Amino acid sequence: MKRLALILCLILVGPAVAVQPDEVLDDPALEDRAREISAGLRCPVCQNESIDESSAEIARDLRLLVRERLVEGDNDEEVVGYIVARYGEFVLLQPNFDGANRVLWILPLVLLISGLGLSAYYIRGRGQAPAPTEAGLDAEEQARLDEILSEDQRKP
Repeated sequence: MKRLALILCLILVGPAVAVQPDEVLDDPALEDRAREISAGLRCPVCQNESIDESSAEIARDLRLLVRERLVEGDNDEEVVGYIVARYGEFVLLQPNFDGANRVLWILPLVLLISGLGLSAYYIRGRGQAPAPTEAGLDAEEQARLDEILSEDQRKP
């Protein structure tokens, strides 16, 4: 039973274990700021985890860098700006809505609306198309069809 409880604790607390005890700052206010900043930065190795959750070596280096900059007196924006300047906007879990990123944020919506508009135009056009007329076979075509069918019936 104790093993099951231990396993459940490790599963539930797994992501929080990424920050090593030697990384934690003595000042609780600075540590809270560091955790908040780290939660918004992407691990370059794991790519979909924050550096606060990742156990990759580069995530550890970034966590230490965040704490170092905070101890030096940088505010949150300066710390994030420093890391973005070194690693690019890729490290932001939520990229800024400016420059080329606007296109990446807006393009899916534009494509969706365009696709819906083209679909509606196509469906509407099909509804207005004239119904096909049923013209029967002329005498020559009917004779040829009768001939083909009679040949099929004669074959064993």
